[in-house]
Amino acid sequence: MKNLPHIKAVLFDLDGVLYIGQQPIAGAIEAVANIRKAGIAVRFVTNTSTLSLASLQEKLNHLGFNVVPEEIMSAPQATIQYLKKQPNPVCKLLLADDVKDFSGFDQSEMGANYVVIGDIGDRWSYELLNEVFHCLVNGAHLIAIHKNRFWQTDTGLQMDIGAFVTGLEYASNTKAMLMGKPSQHFFNMAIDALRLKPHEVVMIGDDIDADIGGAQDAGLHGILVKTGKYRETYTRLSAVEPDATIQSVADLPALLGCLSVPAQ
Repeated sequence: MKNLPHIKAVLFDLDGVLYIGQQPIAGAIEAVANIRKAGIAVRFVTNTSTLSLASLQEKLNHLGFNVVPEEIMSAPQATIQYLKKQPNPVCKLLLADDVKDFSGFDQSEMGANYVVIGDIGDRWSYELLNEVFHCLVNGAHLIAIHKNRFWQTDTGLQMDIGAFVTGLEYASNTKAMLMGKPSQHFFNMAIDALRLKPHEVVMIGDDIDADIGGAQDAGLHGILVKTGKYRETYTRLSAVEPDATIQSVADLPALLGCLSVPAQ
């Protein structure tokens, strides 16, 4: 474990770190509360593209984390901020029905100049992939909310959208603009909002590459938890070395010098 300097803020990944499905990780609620009590700022950062900002807040509060909207930073929100800065964006949105934050943008199925890809579950088909492909070869920009390989569900690991994004990149000979983790742009937005320096912030996540590697590339510290999508074999094959690895988020307060929280 590397020595961690005085940390002023913690970025928490959500799925697999604070909860899995509708069940909080043991000790997670207490861990967040104790870190707050120690005067350390907390932010909740996620690549999740199946829930709107309002739905994310509702879920976190229902689980007991007492979060305000300003503390949540999602990859869809980063995408919205980016699109607002573009001249006349017309979007083809491959997003879950709940993500209605994009309703202010003009939309087109085949005449879009931006294709935004997020989690759409089993709606993927060869026909849909071809629709996106034709938009891209006609000049549309490809925006990926994230490019995760897989994620943890109540029933085990599930393939994520990274393979679809990669396939579309290959077929259309283009490169997706990545909005969520591990994009440095995403982490820089969090740092700027906190008004802190990167070395004063730590990211805690269950994805060795997107969470930990992305944070470290942006100058933050990265702490890996052995919950959620964590797999020892996958972690061992990664070139990323976490600043620390802990059993779960319940161990984080003690690591940062806050009150320790035993798992229930």
